[in-house]
Amino acid sequence: MYILMANKNEFDLVVIGSGPGGQKAAIQALKLGKRVAVIDANPALGGNCLHDGTIPSKSFREAIMHLSGYKERSHYGQAYRVKQNIEMRDLNDRTDGISKDIEQTIRSQLLRNKSELIVGFASFVNANTVKVTFESTERVLIAEKIIIATGTRPWRPSSFEFDGVSILDSNDILRMKKIPSSLTVVGGGVIGCEYGSMFSALGVKVSIVEQRDSILSFLDQELIESLVFQLRQQKTGIITGDKVIRCCTSPDGRAVTYLESGRRIVSEVLLVSAGRVGNVEGLNLENVGLAASNRGLITVNEYYQTSVPSIYAVGDVIGQPALASTSMEQGRRAACHAFGLLEHPFEIPLPYGIYSIPEIAMVGANENELKASKVPYEFGIARFSEMERGKIIGDRLGVLKLLFHRTTLRLLGVHIIGEGATELVHIGQAVMGFQGGIDYFVNAVFNYPTLAQVYKTAALDGWNKVVASEGLPEEAPLMDSEIH
Repeated sequence: MYILMANKNEFDLVVIGSGPGGQKAAIQALKLGKRVAVIDANPALGGNCLHDGTIPSKSFREAIMHLSGYKERSHYGQAYRVKQNIEMRDLNDRTDGISKDIEQTIRSQLLRNKSELIVGFASFVNANTVKVTFESTERVLIAEKIIIATGTRPWRPSSFEFDGVSILDSNDILRMKKIPSSLTVVGGGVIGCEYGSMFSALGVKVSIVEQRDSILSFLDQELIESLVFQLRQQKTGIITGDKVIRCCTSPDGRAVTYLESGRRIVSEVLLVSAGRVGNVEGLNLENVGLAASNRGLITVNEYYQTSVPSIYAVGDVIGQPALASTSMEQGRRAACHAFGLLEHPFEIPLPYGIYSIPEIAMVGANENELKASKVPYEFGIARFSEMERGKIIGDRLGVLKLLFHRTTLRLLGVHIIGEGATELVHIGQAVMGFQGGIDYFVNAVFNYPTLAQVYKTAALDGWNKVVASEGLPEEAPLMDSEIH
């Protein structure tokens, strides 16, 4: 067993990476009274989540929502704007300020709990030793446990001629000098749809290309159809079932996207959202007998422990679901397991939030999954346009859909598109976590007028369907021809 010595280079836990997973792992260990060091190559804490991904993109979205006047267009017309000539500087000033404020909060929390913060590049010497290099300095740390939380970066396919000007990845997009007149987005996943809808709300001519038959194919079909309708209302082109074979820059500097079908799309800027790859280069995983996949992902068990007992990995670097929310919980649970705090977690269904314009959120099963499992389900729907709060805020197209077991009424899935979707979904998540049913919503009283009332309306819609079918046989009766 490893015995910790009283030495400034010896720790109970070393965390490599200061993103959401690394932060929460460090804080949990510190709360257990452990000596912790957090290593990050970036002097500014927060990882990709704070500096390139989640926080900048969501702050960017909020700036667009405000300055473009998007929320007020149903009241004042499609031409309404808070600021007529919006520039990238207007959007990035808000984004930068928020990121700096959050970085200071993270730093303060770690320092207040007595974590040591070390700037540099970490690499493994052995299963309990990490070397940190920064410029001309080098430091060797010894730890009982080590957690890898290095995150991911955008994957850059070789057939795309990235130049950081016309052909960009999702890290480059927020560093543009000006808002383009046209944008092609390769990839109709979460990141592609988020940025595509954001720039569409600004009036940019956007085309989204997805090789599968649908954008965001993991969502409930009704939500996909609603999002597609709203994007097309904003003049966004959506091309599905066609593969991008090459992207390059034309002599005049425009981006040209070549499709397998023979089509070509020309735009001022191209955003490539083709997945992500783990940041494992330079860690020298081979020194401890670990290997990453071809996408740089590390395999772990249910406790986020690698095949080397003293080494854990959390966050995007271990793959799906690759969300900031799940990374935080993974980091906390890894630290608990590492130091013998055995938890018996109450399994709560995982919510998903997509910060497109409009927002989308879901928790639990969708209709296709329930059909495939032959679950006897029913659904109830509420539309924001029919709710008083929806009329007040001008959300004409928002929808909440509840899926539930027809016999027990147990809530099986919640699917929302519209204002506040990523907040509203947690009401359904809580009821599902306690294995509750739509009868809770039927009997609950919600503040008036609120968007939360959509739960009661949707539950009543579903419950009335069940009541209307009471007394009917569960299975279809045989026809005379089948009896004889």
